[in-house]
Amino acid sequence: MILASLLGFAGVAIGAFAAHLLKERLTPDLFAVFEVGVRYHMYHALALFAVAWAAAQYPEVNFSPSGWFFVAGILLFSGSLYCMSLTGVRWLGAITPLGGVSFLLGWGWLVWKFCRAV
Repeated sequence: MILASLLGFAGVAIGAFAAHLLKERLTPDLFAVFEVGVRYHMYHALALFAVAWAAAQYPEVNFSPSGWFFVAGILLFSGSLYCMSLTGVRWLGAITPLGGVSFLLGWGWLVWKFCRAV
């Protein structure tokens, strides 16, 4: 819950930073890329709350890896999009799919564990 809260806070702060300071400084395409990073950042900060809820509801089930996959996804997916937008270095986009795979692994872990728990 603490990590989810911190990442949610960071997502809102980064989004506000972009809306107020970057919108006029970035090209429209790079600003759109930055916004995608913020969107997925926030989705998965909220998903961490779902993981914490699941862990509280089913203490015998190990949901932890799902949360760590979400954290890795935020760092790799959103982080690479933030860096690419701010620097214009396009090769950073090669890291983005690794974050997407991390998100998928996190959701897949939840599906697998929920199916086994019920």
